Amino acid sequence: MRKQSLRILIALIGVAGLGMAARGQVSDQIQVNIPYQFVVAGKTLPAGTYRVNRLGDNNEETLVLSSLETRARVIIPSISVESTRADKPEVSFEQVNGQHLLSKIETAEHVFIISVSRSEILEAAARPRSGASASGHSDGNN
Repeated sequence: MRKQSLRILIALIGVAGLGMAARGQVSDQIQVNIPYQFVVAGKTLPAGTYRVNRLGDNNEETLVLSSLETRARVIIPSISVESTRADKPEVSFEQVNGQHLLSKIETAEHVFIISVSRSEILEAAARPRSGASASGHSDGNN
């Protein structure tokens, strides 16, 4: 009887461990360092380190961008999601008059195309030029 109870206990611990491992894997999550101020979803965010992940497991089109320094969060709806197997996750920007507009996020699994609205482009074009460079990189954490 004692052996059977021990086997059941070990089996329950194994099943619980598998459930925790499944929750621990976060799909489409990257961490990226953006060295300049940028615009996304109508909001201007400062340079810094950001974590990108999906809004939820059932919502593949919407991302959450969270600042690791300021704890600011922005919900980003994508207009297109394509499967990929990227070697190096990255973010891409459209540059208008020195302003950086987030336009694409590439994770190890998907490419998310971000809508850059006409009003964002017009606002960026109306702002004074800045001398910031146009490069961002991911540290590959996912």
